[in-house]
Amino acid sequence: MVKKTAWETVRPYLMIAPAMLGILTFVIYPIAYLIYLSFYKYNLMNKSKSKFIGLENFEQIFTRGDFYKALGNTVTYTVGVVVLTLVISLLMAIWLNKKIRFNAIVQAGIFTPHIVSIVSVSLVWLWLMEPNQGLLNFALRAVGLPTSQWLQSSDTALLSVIIVSVWQGVGYYTLIIVAALQSIPPTIYEAAALDNASRFKVFYKITLPMISPQLFFILIIMTIGSFKVFDTVKIMTGGGPNNATNTLVYYIYGFRTTSIGYSAATGVVLLVIISLLTFVYFRLLSKKVHYQ
Repeated sequence: MVKKTAWETVRPYLMIAPAMLGILTFVIYPIAYLIYLSFYKYNLMNKSKSKFIGLENFEQIFTRGDFYKALGNTVTYTVGVVVLTLVISLLMAIWLNKKIRFNAIVQAGIFTPHIVSIVSVSLVWLWLMEPNQGLLNFALRAVGLPTSQWLQSSDTALLSVIIVSVWQGVGYYTLIIVAALQSIPPTIYEAAALDNASRFKVFYKITLPMISPQLFFILIIMTIGSFKVFDTVKIMTGGGPNNATNTLVYYIYGFRTTSIGYSAATGVVLLVIISLLTFVYFRLLSKKVHYQ
C-alpha cells in the first residue's frame, strides 16, 4: 500500500479553503452575528449603551399585530408566485418543447425579463399600472371591462406585485423545464405509444416523474426567494397602501435604524421559517422525486 505524502493529504483541504473562507465570511459569520444581535437592545449610535435583554425581542415579535400582517402578506405572496410561476412555466415549456427556430426565438424573448434590472422592470410596471394614464387600464377600457386601481388600492396592490414577480421569473423557469423535457429519452414515449397510453396518462405517469428533480429544485428556490422578496416591494409600493404589501424582509428593513435588535430577532424568525419550510419540502416531497 502506497503511503500518501504530506502534500497529497493537505492538498484537498487547500483546494476547498477559498470556498470555505467565503462561506465562513459571508454566510456563517453574518448568521451568527444576527443571532447575537437578536438578544440585545442595540444602540446604533453608541454601542456602549447596548444591553443584553435575552428573549425580549422575540416576545415582542409575537405580540405585535404588524408582524403577523407582514407574515400573512409574505405567505400570500409566496403561494401566489410559486403556484402561478410553476403552472405557467410548465405550460409554456410543453408548448416550446419542439426544437424549431420559432421556439428558440420565443425562448430568448421570454428569458429577457429575468436579466433586466428589477428597478427597470418595476418602473415600467409602475407606468403600466398607473390608474389614470396606464396602459393596462387603457386596454381594459378599450374592451369595455372595469378598470383597477392596481398598486393604489390595498385590495389589489399585493396581487399587482405578484403579477410583476411572476412575469419576471416565468421565462427563466420555463427554460429549465424545457431543458428537462428535452432530456427525456424518446424511447420511453415510443413505448407508451405502443401501449396506446392517453396523453394525460403519458404526462402524469412519464413526463412529470421524469422532470420532477427540476420541478423540486424550482419549488425550493422559488419558495426561499419569495419569502425574501424586498426590491419589488421597495420600489413599487414601499409596503403600502395601508401595509397591504409589507412583507417580512421589508418589515425587517423598517427597523434598521430604530431597533436593530428587534430587526435582527425578526431576521432570525424568518431564517427559522425558511429552514422549516425547506425541511418539510425535503421530508414530504424528496421521496417522490424520480432521479434517473
